[in-house]
Amino acid sequence: MVEIALPKNSRVEQGTTHQAPPGAKRVKRFKVYRWEPDSGRKPRLDTFEIDLDACGPMVLDALIKIKAEQDSSLTFRRSCREGVCGSCAMNIDGGNTLACTLAIEDIAGDVLIYPLPHMYVIKDLVSDFSQFWAQYESIQPWLQTESPPPEREQRQDPGDRAKLDGLWECILCACCSTSCPSYWWNSDRFLGPAVLLQAYRWLADSRDDNTGERLDQLEDPFRLYRCHTIMNCTNTCPKGLNPARAIANIRKLMVERDA
Repeated sequence: MVEIALPKNSRVEQGTTHQAPPGAKRVKRFKVYRWEPDSGRKPRLDTFEIDLDACGPMVLDALIKIKAEQDSSLTFRRSCREGVCGSCAMNIDGGNTLACTLAIEDIAGDVLIYPLPHMYVIKDLVSDFSQFWAQYESIQPWLQTESPPPEREQRQDPGDRAKLDGLWECILCACCSTSCPSYWWNSDRFLGPAVLLQAYRWLADSRDDNTGERLDQLEDPFRLYRCHTIMNCTNTCPKGLNPARAIANIRKLMVERDA
């Protein structure tokens, strides 16, 4: 019989409970994943009781309040607080999303907060994006043209510009890629939904002249074709984008080129 067990020090334990101030009337409990690599301790779930009457409406507001008032060692990424930068991507209430755009009132019961799944954790809610950024760089995400540079901007008619809608809005938060089982098991070779959506953004751009070279770079059993259309990526995208459709469009371009 094969025995499968979690690696040493990987089982999450119950952590410390931080109680709300006396007299708090609207109390919400936030259970937050904690792990400090230098401590030698197992991961734990710390519980923080928050007085909602003294807190902003979003999950990120609660995390900022926890760090400022209850535990300054809590570590997480955040920046714009407007759903634009993607820094505060994490797993909240069982789904990948942005802490700054998820309202506390939309979560029933305790709020469970974990880092993005199936990525190496640096500390607490901070995941290691090194491989993700290397994959993004590999698709050469910039305009490539062989034609002489124009005197001013490179113009694009409204119809061609409209083809980029649903692509340029991606903020590279990695919520989609880290919700994809194919990316979990093959993240060293499969580019994942976010990077492939970005790849199609340049394939769909009428101003780009290197379509053939871009398709050659994606022509690989793992880079593109590990997508099994599970649709987790589209269901979880906090910007409402459709990476699965972008991947299907890349495959369509492959078929049309080989026809």
